[in-house]
Amino acid sequence: MAKIIVQNTDITVLGVEGQDYISLTDMASAKDGDSRAADVIKNWIRTRYTIEFLGTWEIIHNPNFKVVEFDHFRMSAGLPSFVLSASEWVEKTNAIGIIVKKGRYGGTYAHKDIAFEFGSAISVPFKLYLIEEFQRLKSEEQKQLGWSVKRELSRINYRIHTDAIKHNLIPAEITKAQASIIYANEADVLNVAMFGMTAKQWRDANPDLKGNIRDYASINELICLSNMENLNAVFIEQGMPQPERLIKLNQIAIHQMSVLESGDNNRELLK
Repeated sequence: MAKIIVQNTDITVLGVEGQDYISLTDMASAKDGDSRAADVIKNWIRTRYTIEFLGTWEIIHNPNFKVVEFDHFRMSAGLPSFVLSASEWVEKTNAIGIIVKKGRYGGTYAHKDIAFEFGSAISVPFKLYLIEEFQRLKSEEQKQLGWSVKRELSRINYRIHTDAIKHNLIPAEITKAQASIIYANEADVLNVAMFGMTAKQWRDANPDLKGNIRDYASINELICLSNMENLNAVFIEQGMPQPERLIKLNQIAIHQMSVLESGDNNRELLK
């Protein structure tokens, strides 16, 4: 669940099976207030144009859509006595474009395609601001996804790094406590080369932050750190002393970060 703000109204966005559904209830409250939100949705959904739109969307996206029931609603639309709720539409036609939820996050939600169309029932400016804020949300989610992928890649490469430490730096006869010191010491080689400080120095400087120094790294720093973990594993295999590795890794970090920050990272990182 996420929230966007459109013309001072909080709008809920739910992820459902990889698709984004936007709260029509929240949107409707921007027009006539919370108490009238259900009426706004009913008045919108009962029109012939809306039923045509919803039915066409379902035919395109929903192989289990009940077309016969859709035709019945389409023929009845426009009659003074015709009334249709979102729940009835979903129940009778097996629609998936609209979801009616109960409970804490209850309300009527619609697939973003349908929600944008419903925005016209609120106002044209509201619809345009809704699309703009939704696109901003998706852009932020993509940035976060990129960070998460790079963080996971860094963790995977760190296993390669620790494996090199295990087979080359840790003697056969050693306690777990002694081994953990060696692992931590080698992790700090990367931390100092990349961030200029050890894990303990970072914790002492940031007592109110949870996690560790790498949890607060930028995407570019995580890319660079991932490369350094692989390189340090190679340097360890080659028997390079730790002081030499630290200097070399720091030089690599400076070079790669300058390339990444400049944006010319496809060609220069291969040098």
